[in-house]
This record gives sequence, structure tokens and C-alpha cells, in this order.
Amino acid sequence: MNKKNSTVKIFLAIASLIITFFVWQQGLKESLNRPSISFDISQKEIEISELAMPAVPENLKIFFPNSVREEMKNSLLKISFNELTERSKLIWLLLQDPDKQIDQSYFDKFDNPTYINISENLYNSYLSKSYKLPNEVINDLKNDKYLFNLVSEKFNLNKSAIITNRLAQFMFLKLIIIRIIPLLSILFGSLLVLKSSFRIIKLKAINWADYESLDLNSLDMILLVAGGFVVLGEVISPLISITLVDVFSKNLPYEITQSLRIFLGYLFMAIPPLYIIYRQIKNLDKSFNLEKDYFQFRIKPIKESIYQGFKGWIMIIPFVLLTSLIMNLIVENQAGSNPLLEIVLNNNNYFAFVLLFLTTTFIAPLFEEIIFRGVLLPVLTRDYGKTFGILISSFVFALAHLSLNEFPPLFVLGIGLATTRLISGRLSSSIVMHSFWNGLTFLNLFLLRT
Repeated sequence: MNKKNSTVKIFLAIASLIITFFVWQQGLKESLNRPSISFDISQKEIEISELAMPAVPENLKIFFPNSVREEMKNSLLKISFNELTERSKLIWLLLQDPDKQIDQSYFDKFDNPTYINISENLYNSYLSKSYKLPNEVINDLKNDKYLFNLVSEKFNLNKSAIITNRLAQFMFLKLIIIRIIPLLSILFGSLLVLKSSFRIIKLKAINWADYESLDLNSLDMILLVAGGFVVLGEVISPLISITLVDVFSKNLPYEITQSLRIFLGYLFMAIPPLYIIYRQIKNLDKSFNLEKDYFQFRIKPIKESIYQGFKGWIMIIPFVLLTSLIMNLIVENQAGSNPLLEIVLNNNNYFAFVLLFLTTTFIAPLFEEIIFRGVLLPVLTRDYGKTFGILISSFVFALAHLSLNEFPPLFVLGIGLATTRLISGRLSSSIVMHSFWNGLTFLNLFLLRT
């Protein structure tokens, strides 16, 4: 490398670091103003419980509160109205006593067109007790069974077709799955951790697989993460993707517009860092050829990649959930959840679901693993050793998600992904593990929908 190129790289690296510092600082600060998805998840479980009650066997009702509706009311009172999600705000309004005086400003805090329509009609009903709800409002809610139920009650509509036996049985089944899967995952994950721990103690060593790092240095990593991932990926690219979506989605439903922003946002965010990696490899190997497997994907045999990824996923679950539990005990009413989770939780458009599923379960894991475990981790472990390499790459991975309260569990997840990558010797294993993690989260949110 000539001196001029070296000087330019150093300047770009320093500039990228400065910009990244302010971007991440602002992002972490703003994350504290975002609502917690854990609260919304608990609300969804209450909703499912209420809809499932007609199908719950009598001997199991002791595990449910005496009044699910009262539990919902009390839960909503724990957080100020302005901190609630739009849907929770609407539920709060629907559960208020008809004789209670509510300021008009409470009805003006919605952006979702459907919720705006309902809140306007709800306000009219407070002004006039004889107000009749237009049929089109009810039609807009048919995919949201819980809101459909509350609105029907509020306006004294016929409820017989709302909570049918079939719906109640379906909700009861969902409730069982939602509560059983985490318990089974923790149980099997803990058993595997104990088995692996005994093996390590017996052998007095960890069997790390062989791996190769690209012939890059710390300066290259700064340019990749700070310059490519943050400055170009998180700052510049969204300006293009959001503009494109706004131009071409003017007549599309609100939920599809949201999912398109996320889908295209990830695609455009991935382009700059991946191009930087391409240029970095090109400088090392003029005859760039993906068949050389620069990142050690080592996909074949596929069953081995899937097995290693699944094993890593189920073993990290107890640690991530334990970290989340500790955080919940230390910090009450945590804020800063990924807004994508709230969008998935309250989405009723199946095309939007497909886009979100592709983004979270395939695109995000592939892109993030190439950056953090395909390039960054091997270089760091080569220069600083495996322990520091794993910790530093996991720290950057967690920090890049711009969520202060979710940082600890994401850091633990990053350690699990890095360890799986190095023990298996396959990037494909950490990609599969990442996909399993995001996929289970997506499935859980999907099941929580009412």
C-alpha cells in the first residue's frame, strides 16, 4: 500500500469513527424513548387468554386470573398513556367507563388510519350515547379479534359471531404453544450446556475448528464497520430506500408500506459494507472468485451446518433468557425494543408478513453474519486471541442494534454466535443459528397476534 492510500484510509477511518460515535450515541439515546415490546407481549398473552377462556377446561382455569379483563385494565395502568403503543392506547380508551370524562387529546394520538377511524367514532360515542357505529369500521377490524370483541361490546353489537368455540379452541392451542416452546427450549438447552461443559472439563480444552481470516487489519475493520455498516449503511442508504418506498407506495396499505421500508431498508443497508468487503478482497486477490469461499461458509454437508446451528441456538437460549430476566429485575419497564418487533406483533397483512419474515429470518442473519462473524471475528481472533475476538465482535454486534436495554442479551447472543462459528469452523452454522433465533422470535410474535 502506498503512503497516499494509507493516509486516505486513516483519514476515512477517523472520520467514520467520529460519525459512528455520534450516530450510535443518538441511536442509543433514542432507544430509551421507544416502548418496550415485553409489555406489549404480556398484553397479547392477556388478550389470547380472554379469547381462549370459553375453551379452557375447568380444572385448568385455576392457572388464569379471576378476571382477565381486569388484569388487562390494571396492566395498562402501569404505564403512562403516552408511552403505550397505538393499539394499546386504543384498548385503553375502549376499556374506560362510559361515564368517565376523557379529554379529546387522548383520541388524537394515532397515525394508523384504521385506529384513527375507530378513535374518531369512539369520541363521537362519548359525545352522544345514541351514536351508531358505521358498518365499515367493524369490517376494518375483522382481522383483529380482540379489538373486534371490545368494539362490539362498546357499541352493544351482536357478539355471537365473534368468540366462537372454534376461535376459543384455536386461541387455547396458541396459548399452550407459546408457553411450552420456551420451557422445552430452556430444558433441552440447559441439558446440552451441561453435557458440553462436562466434556470440556474432561478434555481440559475446547475443540476449536480450523478457520482462516482475511489478510486485513484493524484499519480495514474500522472502514468496514464504521464506514460501510454505519455511515453508508445506517445513515446514507435509508435516505434512498425510504424515498423509493414513499414514491412507489402512496396507494398501498399502511402495513405493506411499513414492511417495504424494512425490507428495502435492509437490502440497501447491506450494499455498502458488502461492496467494501468485495473491494478489500479484490485488493488481496485480483482474480476474485466466490468459489474460493473467502468467509468459510462450508455449507456442505448441509445437515452438519443445520445441526451445528440448531445446537448453538438451543444452547444459547437459557443464557439469553437469563440475561433478559436479570435486566427485567434491575430495570423496571424497560424501553428500547426493536420497532420491527412491534410491527410484526400488530401486523394483519399476510404479504407484509412474508416480507418481514424474509427480512428477519434470511436477509438479516446472512448479512449480519458475513460482517460480524465472517470478516470481523476471524480478524479479531487472529490479532487479539479467541477470547478477546469473541468479546469485541459480540460487543460491536450488540451495539450496532442501537438498543440500550437490549444490549446485554444481544451481547450474550453475539457470544453464542461467535462461539458456534469458531467451534464448527463454518459461517453457515452461525447463519443457521441466527436464523433459528430470529425465526423463533418471529414465530412467537406471529402466534401472539389476535
